[in-house]
Amino acid sequence: MDPAEITTSNPDRIYYPAAGLTKGDVVGHYRTVAEVMVPHLRGRPLTLRRFPRGIDGQTWYQKEAGGKLPSWIRVETIPQRTTSDVRHVICDDAATLVYLANQAAIEYHIWSSTVDDLEHPDMVLIDIDPPGHVPAGELREIARLVRDVYTAAGLVPYVQATGGRGFHVVAPLEPSQTYDQVRDLAKTAAEVLVRHDPDRLTTAVRKNQRGDRVYLDVQRNGYTSTFVAPYSLRARPSAGVATPLDWHELGKAEPDGWTPKRMKDRLARKADPWAGLADHAASPARAMELLKKL
Repeated sequence: MDPAEITTSNPDRIYYPAAGLTKGDVVGHYRTVAEVMVPHLRGRPLTLRRFPRGIDGQTWYQKEAGGKLPSWIRVETIPQRTTSDVRHVICDDAATLVYLANQAAIEYHIWSSTVDDLEHPDMVLIDIDPPGHVPAGELREIARLVRDVYTAAGLVPYVQATGGRGFHVVAPLEPSQTYDQVRDLAKTAAEVLVRHDPDRLTTAVRKNQRGDRVYLDVQRNGYTSTFVAPYSLRARPSAGVATPLDWHELGKAEPDGWTPKRMKDRLARKADPWAGLADHAASPARAMELLKKL
């Protein structure tokens, strides 16, 4: 299917009142980023966050694909551990991405494994999740600390401004261990960080145990858990975009600093910093060995 053949319905409907963005602008964003975004979606179960009336209206997270999709969109049945199986959309091409955007999908969240090997993640993630307002400079410092621990463990770190409040630090893995083992890897890395900076960082899952410390969230490494896909819009008033960064860009980066307009300008002059991520996959078993020595 040619994405150019997909017509945007209700293009003038306001989706982001504060930013003045319409549905047409949102669909246009996904047309713009499709070339760099689809490789990060391809083969991965997808969870959508849909907003038919814009971000101030009713919303829901959609896992089940439903029965009204065109036949050319890929759908795969994904086993669940505690519920019945779910038929997930798999976004393998630009046409699927644009079609979903036209169906009011604003946010796109992906698994860290693919349908070809569901039980074995090929990424590990620490989500830097601040409590309320924490200065961006402090969040950048924390991202660099995560980077340094990853590097000491033999991992190759990549950073993403989430389009929301924080940053993600991701490392590619050989898909050789289970979700539980990879989550333990992330937890061990986070615990190393907390041990070195306990007044500022925490791994406490319960909010009432965190105080004003920054939460290092490793729960996104679980089976069926997701994280926001690179280049996805976020449903926040500023219309931030989840943006993969080079590490040298972090010094001036804001978590929600890229809008659709800024992203269009960025992609006109810069390649995707995460394009070669899979080429640097490391052994999770070896990484755990090294972490235990830190």
